[in-house]
Amino acid sequence: MTPDSVMELGQRALQITVMLSAPILLSALAIGLLVAMFQAATQINEMTLSFVPKLLITVIVLSISGPWMLRLIIGFTRDIFLQIPDMVGG
Repeated sequence: MTPDSVMELGQRALQITVMLSAPILLSALAIGLLVAMFQAATQINEMTLSFVPKLLITVIVLSISGPWMLRLIIGFTRDIFLQIPDMVGG
């Protein structure tokens, strides 16, 4: 296994990680921003108010994008398993 192949594998793993986490994080960020704007407009300073909408949007995003996420991580894992003989030099 050459240093170039290790770097390529690490880079691809980081790309997959970003692709898997982006939908959840971006949706939670958007809902958090909307709730914060609502709290600022109404002067409601309840700290737990943003928890329920973030939890709901996370569940919705996971249910919508879950199959895509699963296909992505299964494809990545399958590719790694198929590359094992080349990595060990066999």
